[in-house]
Amino acid sequence: MLIFKKVADLRQWLDSQSLPIGFAPTMGALHEGHLELIRMAKREGCVAVASIFVNPTQFNDPKDLEKYPRTPEKDAALLISAACDVLFIPSVEEVYPPGVNLTIDLDFKQLDKVMEGEFRPGHFKGMATVVNRLLDIVKPQRLYMGQKDYQQLSIVRDMIRQLALPVELVMCPTVREPDGLAMSSRNVRLSPAMRSAAPVIHQTLLWAKTALEQNRPVSEIQETAMGKLTEAGLRPEYFELVDGVTLEPIRPQGAILFMDETGMGGSIVACTAVFAGEVRLIDNLMLT
Repeated sequence: MLIFKKVADLRQWLDSQSLPIGFAPTMGALHEGHLELIRMAKREGCVAVASIFVNPTQFNDPKDLEKYPRTPEKDAALLISAACDVLFIPSVEEVYPPGVNLTIDLDFKQLDKVMEGEFRPGHFKGMATVVNRLLDIVKPQRLYMGQKDYQQLSIVRDMIRQLALPVELVMCPTVREPDGLAMSSRNVRLSPAMRSAAPVIHQTLLWAKTALEQNRPVSEIQETAMGKLTEAGLRPEYFELVDGVTLEPIRPQGAILFMDETGMGGSIVACTAVFAGEVRLIDNLMLT
């Protein structure tokens, strides 16, 4: 695996490649979910490129940025085990050159305002800016992102559409621990008690799927789900059933679902954010 720290060096090497480039942007502290992005890129015949960049502009809480785990040596070893071809580890100055304003300011309508947008103001603007910047650097044919960050993926999909970027977004299924907990870089910060309680998040999502299939009212599903999470000792921020494309909440009277070019129309997704002690976890599940 080659490791690059400079944009110019990375570009020189990538320009010499004949195979399509498959790109997985990460913030490090890698786990099996990240490695599956690389494996999928390799299975699809791509030169697999991963980046590790802890983006300061998408942390609305400075303490969260400070606490974010940084394990570059371990990450590199994991990427090698997944047959990653290139690791890009840029400095902040390489990604955001001094004196150059690379911020993108797009209208994502409700996509960046609901759920995470309500609780993490400014997060998605920073996320979209850095993904757009990294896409401009790497210029991949395929962008691999995980389903666990469903709202983030939805916003990136819309950004690609609005900017007419020449890249295909590939959604990779959420990778879970044996007990159902979605793999996350934050899981290492869970106390033993919270680690024992956290699988209730996925169990509650599965319960919501069954409840929806039984035609139970959306409001009842949401209220009961919040109760289940609270009873487990967790502190839920939200539990929403949303349209898979627009992220509009599904209301008790129903919603107009449609098909569009993403192929995601007609789906209902349950999304939740939960505090397990001091650690904030997110998860989702396609219900239809």
